[in-house]
Amino acid sequence: MTGFRFQDPLWMLLLIPLVLLGLLAIRRQRRQAVLYSNVEILKTLPTTMALRLKRLLPWVRLLGLALLIAALARPQRGRDEFRIRTEGVAIQMCIDRSGSMQALDFQLDGRQVNRLAAVKDVFHDFVAGKDELPGRPDDLVGLIAFGGFADTKCPLTLDHGALLQVLDTVEIPQPIRDSRGRMINERLLEEEMATAVGDALALAVDRLKDVKAKSKVIILLSDGEQTAGAVDPSEAAETAKAFAVKVYSIGVGTTGRAPFPAIDAFGRERLIAQSVRLDEETLKMVAETTGGRYFNAKNTAALEEVYAEIDRLEKTLSEGRLYTEYRELYQYAMFPGLGLILLEIMLVCTRFRSLP
Repeated sequence: MTGFRFQDPLWMLLLIPLVLLGLLAIRRQRRQAVLYSNVEILKTLPTTMALRLKRLLPWVRLLGLALLIAALARPQRGRDEFRIRTEGVAIQMCIDRSGSMQALDFQLDGRQVNRLAAVKDVFHDFVAGKDELPGRPDDLVGLIAFGGFADTKCPLTLDHGALLQVLDTVEIPQPIRDSRGRMINERLLEEEMATAVGDALALAVDRLKDVKAKSKVIILLSDGEQTAGAVDPSEAAETAKAFAVKVYSIGVGTTGRAPFPAIDAFGRERLIAQSVRLDEETLKMVAETTGGRYFNAKNTAALEEVYAEIDRLEKTLSEGRLYTEYRELYQYAMFPGLGLILLEIMLVCTRFRSLP
């Protein structure tokens, strides 16, 4: 806390006549007397505590009036803060949640996790900041999740806390079974497990095209090739280029075999190696068409490096601005001042009442 000030300091000039009037009142009080033939006997009387306190009454009134003058001057306490005000970047995240993202070939804090969990963890650090990632506090960030369908999970927003809460809800589609163990969403699950890269890109461009920002960016994270959707990735890339939207595409994982969780006939979870294919050609084409870049993230560390590189490429222009937020303190002078004046009046009219 810093920056104490009086908002209306001219009121403090009233202290000058207050001091003069106070001195005159004290002098006048000392001159007040009662005619008496002989005061020698009175001089021998002891000075009581009441007499000593009575001499302080004028000072109590002066102090009370001084506090009221200080309250009129509006004392304030300020808090200086340095805020980076920026022309931010609009970032639309497109996260693949198709079936291939279940592959357990990533490590996170020493645990084996699937690709989606690793992507969500690093995305969280990219937005909120951690270690080498400073975060994107002044950027509009939105979230699109896609499998066989593209869905806007969170619109472009500066409320990154709400965005990250929505991120936690993004999951890979799972089978729904009835009481007999039969899958009741088999057809829908098959469609949701596919990958509609083109549809996700087209939806992201639509969300960005009318946004006013320094630059518009799509970060596309996918580990599979186009297996569903109505829009071809090349068409979506051309649309992005037309609206000056850059695409940074990130290929998650590699082509080959990866462990997937599966339930055997006895209801136990096992890991089964399955073939996965990373369509790097399509991801590179999308990035190059829009003036962005393609990255390959084979593990969590590589994924963190990719985000750090994107963070360096998409720097936000900033301007330092120092501002002070002030809090009113007048009440701390006004109420004690009124209290002292009322106390002086009450004592003068009661315990310390004098004649004439």
